[in-house]
Amino acid sequence: MGRSSGRSRYGLGSGGSMAGGNLQRLKSFALSVWAAVTEVKELVLDNCKSIEGKIEGLTDEFEELEFLSTINVGLTSISNLPKLNKLKKLELSENRISGDLEVLAEKCPNLKHLNLSGNKIKDLSTIEPLKKLENLKSLDLFNCEVTNLNAYRENVFKLLPQVMYLDGYDRDNKEAPDSDVEGYVEDDDEEDEDEEEYDEYAQLVEDEEEEDEEEEGEEEDVSGEEEEDEEGYNDGEVDDEEDEEEAGEEEGSQKRKREPDDEGEEDD
Repeated sequence: MGRSSGRSRYGLGSGGSMAGGNLQRLKSFALSVWAAVTEVKELVLDNCKSIEGKIEGLTDEFEELEFLSTINVGLTSISNLPKLNKLKKLELSENRISGDLEVLAEKCPNLKHLNLSGNKIKDLSTIEPLKKLENLKSLDLFNCEVTNLNAYRENVFKLLPQVMYLDGYDRDNKEAPDSDVEGYVEDDDEEDEDEEEYDEYAQLVEDEEEEDEEEEGEEEDVSGEEEEDEEGYNDGEVDDEEDEEEAGEEEGSQKRKREPDDEGEEDD
C-alpha cells in the first residue's frame, strides 16, 4: 500500500502472525496490544477464517482505523461490524456476503472505497443501501452475479450517483488512476497538495540558502578588507622600524667618523 510510512499497521492474515488462524483469535491479539489498538490505522485479516461467518474480536476501540482488509475469511454477514468512523477503505472480497450492506452506512459513514468482489450479490436491490454512503467513490463487484445483469454498469451508476469508479473504471470507461496503489480516490488530490507544499518548502529552503550564501559573501568581503587594512598597517610598522634602523646606523657612522677627528686634536 502506498503512504504506509508513519502508519500503525498490523497484518494477521497470510504472511502475518496469525496465518491459518481465525478471527476469534483477534480478541487475544487486541488484549495483548490494547495500548496500541487505538493507534492502528491499517489492519489486514486476510485468510483468517471466521467461525460463524461473522467478524469477531474487532471492536470500536480501533477508532483510528482507516483501512480494513478481510479477504477470504468466510464471512456471510457484516452485521456485527463495529463503529469505525474513520474507515476509508474496506476489502470484503472473496467471501459469501449476500446482504446486510445497510450496516456500512451506519458503522462506516466515511467509507470511500468498497470491494465486494467475489461475493453472493445477485441484484441491484442488494447494493441499494449504499446510497447512504455519501462519500463512496469507488465500488468493486467483480465476479458477483449482479454483473451479469443487462446494462449493469449504467444501472449501478444511476442507482449510486456518488460513485465515480465501478470495477476500476468511470462512466466513460476510463481507468481509475492508481486505483491499486492506495484505494482512496482523493489521494491524487492529496498528492498534488503534498507536491505543492513540498515545492513551496523547497523554494523557501533554496531562498534561505541563497540569503545565507550572500551573507557569507558579504562577510568574506568585509573580512578581506579588514585583512588588507591590517596588512597595510603592519607594512607601515615595518617601514617605520626600517627607517629607525637606518637612522640609527647613520648616527653610528657619524659617531665613528668624529672619534678619529677627536683623537687627532688631542695629539696636537
